[in-house]
Amino acid sequence: MVHYADGRPIGDLTLRTLAMPSDANAAGDIFGGWVMAQMDLACGIRAAERAKGRVVTAAVKEMSFAKAMKIGDTLCIYTHVERVGRTSMTLKVEAWAQRYLSDLMEKVTHADFVMVALDSEGKPKPVPAES
Repeated sequence: MVHYADGRPIGDLTLRTLAMPSDANAAGDIFGGWVMAQMDLACGIRAAERAKGRVVTAAVKEMSFAKAMKIGDTLCIYTHVERVGRTSMTLKVEAWAQRYLSDLMEKVTHADFVMVALDSEGKPKPVPAES
């Protein structure tokens, strides 16, 4: 059974991946940019499902890292569609680390990502109504 140290995640588990040595600096700390890239991937998955098509990242609103990740930790990304506009949507994203060989889960960071739906020509298109 997983033990959450910082409350419980908000949203749906969208992506899980293992932090490897190639994702770390010499001290074994995982690069923040790698964590952010995984968050962006998860947002792309969730937003494309909601938009029923192609999406791109338009903005990431304020991100700070509360805890470090280490080699061997499992990164768990949770997403929640917070707001849907005409062509864009805002997703709440949380990154949690399941510590290596442990049941402990700790929140690493969180942010709001703004995603825009695109048509086949790469122009913004309306996000369809939820079905």
